[in-house]
Amino acid sequence: MPASPSPSPSSSRSARKPLLISAGVALAAVTLGIVSWQATAPKDSPARSSAGSSSSSAPEAESEADSAGPAAQLRALARRESGDKLAVGRADAPVVLIEYSDFKCGYCGKFARDTEPALVKKYVEDGTLRIEWRNFPIFGADSEAAAKAAWAAGQQDRFAPFHSAAYAEGSKEKGFGEDRLVELARQAGVPDLERFKKDMAGEQAGAALRKDQEEGYRIGVTSTPSFLVNGQPIAGAQPLDAFAAAIAKAKTQAQAAAK
Repeated sequence: MPASPSPSPSSSRSARKPLLISAGVALAAVTLGIVSWQATAPKDSPARSSAGSSSSSAPEAESEADSAGPAAQLRALARRESGDKLAVGRADAPVVLIEYSDFKCGYCGKFARDTEPALVKKYVEDGTLRIEWRNFPIFGADSEAAAKAAWAAGQQDRFAPFHSAAYAEGSKEKGFGEDRLVELARQAGVPDLERFKKDMAGEQAGAALRKDQEEGYRIGVTSTPSFLVNGQPIAGAQPLDAFAAAIAKAKTQAQAAAK
């Protein structure tokens, strides 16, 4: 969650490659997909009205999923690699937020501008939260090019400023052709632009992108932005309070489990 997203806080793709997944994770994937569509559909859309009981049915699905063990499997997706160039926060933070996003997704940009900085300031800086980015391009060649460019910027420790530049107001409307991506890298302070161009076009960038995509496909991500907070799905550009509540709950659970 066409070159321009429909008027909903997530962007979906109709076709998904089939991947084999366990029954438990499959149930979690269904839960995530349902929550994603219902949370982001326009208020008067058939999807929201026909599934208007999502607030009551989703917890039931989550409870069934938990009993089958998918929550632990989803929590295990946190990589916690100290050298992860597309992550911010301590590797041993009690809470990990995994974000599946596309640089051409308007509501991903809204999250990046309006919500993520507050999460970083309040939770990452005090050691509570780690944010791990997953490139999940769903809008075609431009999306994939931007994803590879973000990875390439990360190889020179400039992922965060590239992320900010690419998600700046009006940025996606300018497209993500090669010249534009190099300009964004320049804005982000990438020191070696020749290396950036080589990395962006290299096999490692493609492999990193495929790894992120396949992870998302495997758990049933169908829209951008989609999130996991210690394995708990959050779909769409939800308000800050929704993330704050999820982080507080996840932190309490992590502390209890550590005792």
